[in-house]
Amino acid sequence: MEASVKSLVPAPKPASVKALLESSIPCGYSNSTVLNLNEHDNIASETEESIPIIDFSLLTSSDPNRRSEAIHQLSQACQEWGFFMLVNHGVPESLMKAVINGCDEIFNLTVEEKENYTTHDIWAPIRYSTGINGVQNASMRRESLRVLMHHPFTFPNKLKDVSDVMREYTEITRALVRELLKGISKSLGLEEFYIDKAMDLESGYQHFQANFYPRCPQPELSMGVPPHTDYGLLTALIHNGVVGLEILNHGKWVLVKPHPNAILVNVTDQLEILSNGKCKSVLHRALVNSSVPRMSVAMFYGPSDDKVVGPAPELLDMEGRPPAFESMKFEKYIDLKRRNPVDAPPFLDQIRLHAV
Repeated sequence: MEASVKSLVPAPKPASVKALLESSIPCGYSNSTVLNLNEHDNIASETEESIPIIDFSLLTSSDPNRRSEAIHQLSQACQEWGFFMLVNHGVPESLMKAVINGCDEIFNLTVEEKENYTTHDIWAPIRYSTGINGVQNASMRRESLRVLMHHPFTFPNKLKDVSDVMREYTEITRALVRELLKGISKSLGLEEFYIDKAMDLESGYQHFQANFYPRCPQPELSMGVPPHTDYGLLTALIHNGVVGLEILNHGKWVLVKPHPNAILVNVTDQLEILSNGKCKSVLHRALVNSSVPRMSVAMFYGPSDDKVVGPAPELLDMEGRPPAFESMKFEKYIDLKRRNPVDAPPFLDQIRLHAV
């Protein structure tokens, strides 16, 4: 969410979010710009509900009964929660740890090296940003590096060893996500390669984003990332074991608790559109705390940039329902969503033709 520049008090631009730790609120801004967390907290985030767990080994099982049951569970997770924990996924735990450890090297680059990748161009192959960069909300405390990982693979030259680790992780998780989308296609009653082919995933969107959320002296006055949804089809996330992600489920904020060696996967906007509203792209947010830093790595997967995305015609014919969303090129969707004013309704709701 972007803050209105009218409320900002001019101040020197911080070199990184880490520099903000010495202040009780984000550096250089007045109290009027601090995000009011209470406006989202009408219902407490403490809950006994658990995010669904999907066993990837069952989704790829040669036993048709076990696979059918796993696809049913995947369908329920996508339609009722929009999030699930993926276990037995085959990604080595050592590789996942190496990816998180690589984040230390990323965020330990010098200020000058980071500035080489600072840009407001959302299509830049490598993009460094902080929560206080004149574009994001003034109450955000996050440092991030976003990198294009497919067609072509890019990574900062300074980080050769990290690049090799990220390339391996990229290839493994890309195959993993394509298998998940086969299961989701089947769960919608479509041919299992339907989404892969219709969204041109061979040339599809894939971005890596490393996030660093520093300790915050007054976490009640700040946030890592405000409530939002993601652009593409699916997002896969791992982290350093520190809790801080919350998802909105039936009006309640649910704190995501760590699950050993799991990958957190969420439905994103284009999948909700393609499924005509059956799969849910739900709001989620990242909190900060006063005791320990949090790091996460998100892999974003989507259609090719020039692909026009709308409700699947085969699904509409099968169910006899009208389209619930306007069709639009993926690159146009990204651009318009990025420009959506902070006080406007979510962009996905703006292209919704009727309630599902």
